[in-house]
Amino acid sequence: MSSIPDITALERGILAGERAALARAITLVESRRADHQAAARALLERLMPHTGKAQRIGITGVPGAGKSTTIEALGCNLTAAGHRVAVLAVDPSSSRNGGSILGDKTRMERLAVDPAAYIRPSPSGGTLGGVARKTREALLLCEAAGFDVVIVETVGVGQSETVVADMVDMFLALLIPGGGDELQGIKKGLIEIADLIVINKADADPDRAERSAREYRTALHILTPASPDWTPPVITASGLRNDGLDRLWSQIERHREVMGANGERAARRAAQNTRWMWAMVSDRLEEAFRSDPAVAALSHDLELEVRQGRLPASAAADRLLKAFGLWIPPC
Repeated sequence: MSSIPDITALERGILAGERAALARAITLVESRRADHQAAARALLERLMPHTGKAQRIGITGVPGAGKSTTIEALGCNLTAAGHRVAVLAVDPSSSRNGGSILGDKTRMERLAVDPAAYIRPSPSGGTLGGVARKTREALLLCEAAGFDVVIVETVGVGQSETVVADMVDMFLALLIPGGGDELQGIKKGLIEIADLIVINKADADPDRAERSAREYRTALHILTPASPDWTPPVITASGLRNDGLDRLWSQIERHREVMGANGERAARRAAQNTRWMWAMVSDRLEEAFRSDPAVAALSHDLELEVRQGRLPASAAADRLLKAFGLWIPPC
């Protein structure tokens, strides 16, 4: 996308549910060009009244847990029931060259050709936890285009779980049967932020899957739930066999009803929006800082001195901030 697109035409196309317009708009918000970013902000501001109506679901899981298979089966079930489903699937960018596989459409062949579904694979760009830098904006665009279920799939590494949990209404952890070893291997932090735990691949060994589910239920009992009105359920399922996904969706709907009735769903979104605002401020400040000519002129040499142990990191930071005009002498 080289030139600035017609924002009015994009707005009309998105509100009409045109997939091509949605794709162009997401490409626009993902662009790092300053003029593209300004146009994207203007487009989002126009579309904001048409957002907020979708059920936002985050899904994470260890590699091999069957995320793509489960998302495809669940998505096909939902479109068959009359829903419109968007999947924002974030692929990990290469730490060496920034490349990304972007293979989610090939892993979800049936859902990719479903006229009531939209899959957008995006490179993470190396951002925290593998979450695409503009996933939140893409989510809003999908809502404006009329998708009433938006699924954000995280790569399931690093801190991506907490980042995705902070942009959705319900966060789902997809795990595999593993008994005690699996329970020890999963981070406590993931259990604490999950709203629903699904033991997938239960078709291979139903007894083992149920044992794992019981162990997770026991673990959850010793943790204080995030909401007094919701204790995260633990269920078994098989995305490959499309077994148990009806129970999964019923739990998602029940969560929406409970959190909507007690006001926590609205409060959660309000808090997310506020944190999002400050995150954007931080991103913009860092971009301005790094692109400043005075900072750029010093950064390479200062990084070298810090790496070689000749200069404390704090002193280097002081020099960079002073070059930028933000340095405040210590008291």
